[in-house]
Amino acid sequence: MSDENKLEKLLHTSRETGEGEEWIFSLTPIAIAFVFYIMFIISTELEDKGLFIAFGAAAGMIGLESYWIVRGWRRNHGSTVLMGFIGIALTLGLLKLYMSFT
Repeated sequence: MSDENKLEKLLHTSRETGEGEEWIFSLTPIAIAFVFYIMFIISTELEDKGLFIAFGAAAGMIGLESYWIVRGWRRNHGSTVLMGFIGIALTLGLLKLYMSFT
């Protein structure tokens, strides 16, 4: 498959209607893991707990968005790939904003 053919497929293949619900459902395991992560961080004697929680949240969201980028690439959904990159950029921007306040 040539690169031009893949780009054409990414631009012209439409997404399924239930993909938004699948994205919301994919947040569930990350949310559960994050709750346990927060409980672990709070129970430790670390000085910068907020920073560890912020990095953990950013890592979880970037991991989830990376999964959706790969999924969009495999299914030729250009908008899913684009939204994944936008989500990563927003997550990193929010993390940088938080770090500038601490």
